[in-house]
This record gives sequence, C-alpha cells and structure tokens, in this order.
Amino acid sequence: MESLFPSADEEERARSQAYSFLNRPLADQLRPKTLSEVVGQEHLVGPEGILTRLVEAKSLGSLIFWGPPGTGKTTVARLLAKETDLSFEQISAIFSGVAELKKVFEAARGKRGYGRATLLFVDEIHRFNRAQQDAFLPVMEDGTITLIGATTENPSFELNAALLSRSRVLIFEPLDEDALEKILKRAEAMTGLVLPLDEEARASLIRMADGDGRAVLMLAEEVWRAAKPGEVFNVAGLQEMVQRRAPIYDKSQEGHYNLISALHKTVRGSDPDAALYYLARMLDGGEDRLFIARRLVRMASEDIGLADPNALVIANAAKDTYDFLGSPEGELALAETVVYLATAPKSNAVYTAFSRAMRAAKEYGSLMPPKTILNAPTRLMQEEGYGADYRYDHDEPDAFSGQDYWPRKLKRQHFYHPVDRGFEREIRKRLDWWEKLRKERRDGK
Repeated sequence: MESLFPSADEEERARSQAYSFLNRPLADQLRPKTLSEVVGQEHLVGPEGILTRLVEAKSLGSLIFWGPPGTGKTTVARLLAKETDLSFEQISAIFSGVAELKKVFEAARGKRGYGRATLLFVDEIHRFNRAQQDAFLPVMEDGTITLIGATTENPSFELNAALLSRSRVLIFEPLDEDALEKILKRAEAMTGLVLPLDEEARASLIRMADGDGRAVLMLAEEVWRAAKPGEVFNVAGLQEMVQRRAPIYDKSQEGHYNLISALHKTVRGSDPDAALYYLARMLDGGEDRLFIARRLVRMASEDIGLADPNALVIANAAKDTYDFLGSPEGELALAETVVYLATAPKSNAVYTAFSRAMRAAKEYGSLMPPKTILNAPTRLMQEEGYGADYRYDHDEPDAFSGQDYWPRKLKRQHFYHPVDRGFEREIRKRLDWWEKLRKERRDGK
C-alpha cells in the first residue's frame, strides 16, 4: 500500500531537486549580461556614467578600476570588451609573471594584424612590481592592448606614475543595501525560491556582505543549503549558521578554569579576601604564574577600566615584576595586584562600549569615513576631495571643532557611557561639556 506521507529520503530528494541551482555558484549564474544590469555603480554605467559615454564613443582608453572586492570590476571589464567589440583577455597578477605577459602581448599583436584589438584585463594589478608594470607601457602606447587593471589598493601608492599617467582611474563603490537587495531579488527570481529569512535577518545578511555582491550571494547559498523545509531563520539563527565559533577552553582542564573563573569573579565582586584565597589555591596547585598575571591584566581592563586608570598600569607592573623576580618573591606582586583590583572602583563601560563598536563594525561593514578627515598626499586624492574643509581642533575655541567624524551613511552613535564612579565621573563631565559645545556649533551659536 502506498504511503500517504513522503519518506525522509523522498523529502531530501525533492529538496535536492529544488536546490539544484546551487550546483553552480550563484555569482556566476547571475553575472550581468549588459552594462545596464550592473548594480551599485550608476556613476560609471548609468545613463550619464563615464563608461557609458566611453562605450558610445567607441573609445575606451586604458583604465584602472579601483574598488573593494565584489563590486563588479571583472564583470564590467568583460562587458566593455563585448560592447566595443574587443577581444577579451584576462590574467591575474598573482599567478602571472613576465613570461606570461610576453605571451599575451604576442597574441595581441597577432590579432591586431587581423584587425582585431585586445582588451587585457589584469586582476590585482598592484601585485606586479614596478618593473613588471613598466612592461605594459610600450604595448599601451602603440595600441597593441587596451589595458584595464583592477586593484583593491590605492593606485596612488601601488601603481607607478608612468602607468597612472597613461590610464584613467575609475572608482568602484562598495554596494549599498539597495544594490545588495536587488541582487538577492534577482537570485530569488532566478531560483523561484524566497530566501528563508525574516525581515531583520535579511537586513543583517545584507550588512554581513559588507558591500560585496559576491559575498551576499555566497551567504544566500549558505542559507538555502542549511534551511530545512519550512524553516525561516531569525537574526540569531543566521549568525549561528554563518559565524560558528570554536570552543574556547580544553574541557579536560576543568579545575584549572574553575579556579581562574572564581578569581576573576571575586575580583569583580570586590571581595579581596576571597580573591586572595583563590589566588593562593592556584599558586599552590602549580599554576603558571604568567598565566595568572595575564588574567589580572585582563581584569584591570575589563572590570575596572577608566574608573581607575592606574589598575592597568599596576597589573602590567606585576607581570613585569614576576617576570623579573620569579618565584617566590614575584608572587607578592601578584597578590598586591589582586587586592588593588578587588578594592578598586569598578566599571565595564569601556568593555561594553568596545563590544557595541565591534558589533556595529561587523553590522555596517566598511563605510567610508568622511573625506574631510582623510589625508590627501597625492593629487588624485586631492581631486577626490580628501582633506577638504578639515578644521584643526587646536585652532578652534576650547580646542574643539565639533566636526562630524562619522561615515556619511551612519548617524552618530553612542557606545561609551561612563559610570558615576571613580575617575569616570570626571570623564562624564567632559563628554557632557563637549556635547553641549557640539550642539552649540551645530545650531550656529
């Protein structure tokens, strides 16, 4: 009799068929076929973009594509060759040397003899040394090749002046959230499947991609592979899936970690007697004294912080003292530090602020700092507006300009909240004063 319910094998077979699109990378399947399909680089390939104009003029000239990974540099180079009817050749500076370059140049000369010009795309061009970069100059000048070099590094520093003078530098921007969302929707349209994420998890996945179109598709592939039928991941489920952590401790040494945990918590709990007891237990058990010293340094920065800035100085001094004296004399410095830390005012404000900042850095990715506060040591960077209108705080009233130092796409954040204990009480007063000045400058008072 035929079962009314599918077996586990049948369900897995059906799932495999539904996800057969994963047999080939999505980034390859969804590669744009025309310049109009490229997302996130409208300033280059939009209706008024510079590359659009060059294609219409049928005259590219040599170009340097500068931008982070996954922003379409390789794809755009391929499409430019197609649009201008050039023979496309691609090499990587990681795997190629002078011998490979000579072969490519000879092949280009042969094609040129038959009336076909060559567009040579060089990925990671900054990895070529100066002499190798110079090898491109003659074939660029005599028209043997049209060079497009791609780099993730600042061309001002990584490419020689002669090569730059013969090329036009075009900047590829990290893909914003709208562009990455378009890529995900294209993937869903192609596969006929909705990405099994709730709204917040989908937004989180986009931020995890860090402006990289290839990365967002790789993350989507991971989600589709991991999802069971009907399963929808929230933010926590997504992070668990794509950011698994290795175990921190060796469980075979449970007593060792129990005692260091007890020492840490009694210091945090301001009980110097209990802290001395657990220190003595560890010393008596033969614990590595420098391991204890390192943990004391950690306690000073994590649990005391700027409530008593001397705590970190004393903890480091204890480590150096033990390293200098050894046992048993150096152990007294460890005991002194345990008592000092246990009796110090406590604050984890810096610890929690740093954690918030790290989460924001991972969530929002590589947002560009405002160009106002960036140095401009080269003409290219000056032309791009680096360092323009920067205000030197020491020349401002109260030595405070009140400038906005945050990336343009990220509003001002508040990670650090000093406690009303110890030295942080004074820090709180300073921050409040600067916030008052910042508001006055903003309001034009």
